Amino acid sequence: MSAAATRAEIAATACGDLFLGAGAILASPTGIIPSIGARLARLTHNPALLLSDGAATLYADTPPIGHPFEVREGSLPYRALFELIASGRRHVIMGAAQLDRHGNQNLSAIGPHDRPTRQLLGARAAAANTINHPTSYFVARHQPRVFVDRVDTVTGIGSDRARALGPAARFHDIRAIITDLAVLDLSGPGGTLALRTVHPGVEVAAVVEATGCALHVPAVTPETRAPDAHELTLIRERIDPDRHREREIPEP
Repeated sequence: MSAAATRAEIAATACGDLFLGAGAILASPTGIIPSIGARLARLTHNPALLLSDGAATLYADTPPIGHPFEVREGSLPYRALFELIASGRRHVIMGAAQLDRHGNQNLSAIGPHDRPTRQLLGARAAAANTINHPTSYFVARHQPRVFVDRVDTVTGIGSDRARALGPAARFHDIRAIITDLAVLDLSGPGGTLALRTVHPGVEVAAVVEATGCALHVPAVTPETRAPDAHELTLIRERIDPDRHREREIPEP
């Protein structure tokens, strides 16, 4: 496996690293790259990670992307799912049409609340996710229209709204924001957006330019970890042999 890791593979590995040391929690990835990451985590550093079909069943196998799960591990009816959510034993990786500097997410609509210009997915339980258990975001295309000063509608709450809620938001935990350019988090002043790592080959200035709101940049910004040879083999030959990942993050 000699070819260097692509940005899609680096982003997928970063998604997988979100589950380091997490143990037997439910991974709920949305999208191809986060799904590759969750499967990579279970095949490497976290074999206890729980994967479901997104409906009501847990599965013991780890099929390639685009192929169905086949080995049933147990039931996950809504009652049990809500128990996992309420106890913090779930980590969801969601998308976002907009994110602001405090990590408030918009999945619902673009434009004024009473006269939106675009109708999107809705809330997708983002409020419950962000108030109960670790939540991360995946953004396939890092651009100013996604990272904005103020989101048009709040579906998942950010650090400022969580702080205003007080103890009711004690489990609020926006763990990371992984994009095609970098990994961000909310470690900036006052819980604001900060640059954690840049993907290999990406300049810090390019990330700043692609971010439409204030971004805290540390004095030294390390590179995002690239997958090792074993992880690359798993991604390319077992988890995503059909290269679905390249549709989500094509090489520049």
